Amino acid sequence: MSGTGVWTRSRERLRRFPELLSHCTPEAVAYGKCVSATTTGRQELRKDLCIREFEALKTCFVEAAKKGGK
Repeated sequence: MSGTGVWTRSRERLRRFPELLSHCTPEAVAYGKCVSATTTGRQELRKDLCIREFEALKTCFVEAAKKGGK
């Protein structure tokens, strides 16, 4: 297995991230609100507290990436 071009591909994916995420604004807002609401004060975010919101955001992001042609 060759590592040729691995960093180039990784950088390209990272460059596309903001554009793809912009297609998922409602899901990102919902996830952010959930995280914010569950970490008031000094509380730490615990695993799976916002799983529904995270899964919705992840699904949206994957779909946006598919539509982007890659």
